[in-house]
Amino acid sequence: MASTTQFSRQSEQQLARFAGLCYLMVIGAGLFAEVFVRQALVVTNNAATTLANVQSHEQLYRLGVMADLFNFVIGLPCILIVYHLFKHTNRLLMQLAVMFVVIQTAIIAVNLLNQLTPLLIVAGESALQALTADQRAALALLALKAQVQGYGIGLIFFGFYCLIVGYVVYSSGRVPRVLGVLYAISGLGYLINSVTMLLSKGFANPVFEYLAIPIFIGELSFCLWLLIKGVRPLAGS
Repeated sequence: MASTTQFSRQSEQQLARFAGLCYLMVIGAGLFAEVFVRQALVVTNNAATTLANVQSHEQLYRLGVMADLFNFVIGLPCILIVYHLFKHTNRLLMQLAVMFVVIQTAIIAVNLLNQLTPLLIVAGESALQALTADQRAALALLALKAQVQGYGIGLIFFGFYCLIVGYVVYSSGRVPRVLGVLYAISGLGYLINSVTMLLSKGFANPVFEYLAIPIFIGELSFCLWLLIKGVRPLAGS
């Protein structure tokens, strides 16, 4: 029995470290897609320059799309492992959290169609030949702006996921409680960011620069702890 328990603990530690590794890859791929692709190529108020950037850096742009898809593929196993590690604390809340993140993934995955629109325009789709160059550029920029709003909608669901998981992590005793607090702060940051953007005239987002660092710290701290330290054994095991 003791050897079985020991094997179970080792297995959980391996799962925790694998979840941390997956989460770290998700963070890295997300930063690449957002900072080095979208923010680097999209010029908010200049449709012609934006489309020209996509056309001249098409391979980079496609890699950004693939990075987002990679996030979905590697992120869902990570979510399921986190559920497994903390379900003993509050199974119902963890199930609710998983539902939120599945909805978020579906929204953002479908929303990637907006990000593909500029590639269709660059490819010279015959249906777009009736449009002028300026009109095609405006259509591409409009699709990318819609992509930003769709992403914001998806992150509302992820914000609730982080709040719930943060509370459960705080209550579990399997990792330091501060990690649960930081993760919940990340969730609150996502919610404030998305709601502010959706309610602001012109979808302006004046709070993002103040929220980005707390969000990043909360997610990265939890991720690195799982990767390096794993989780404590369940009470009584």
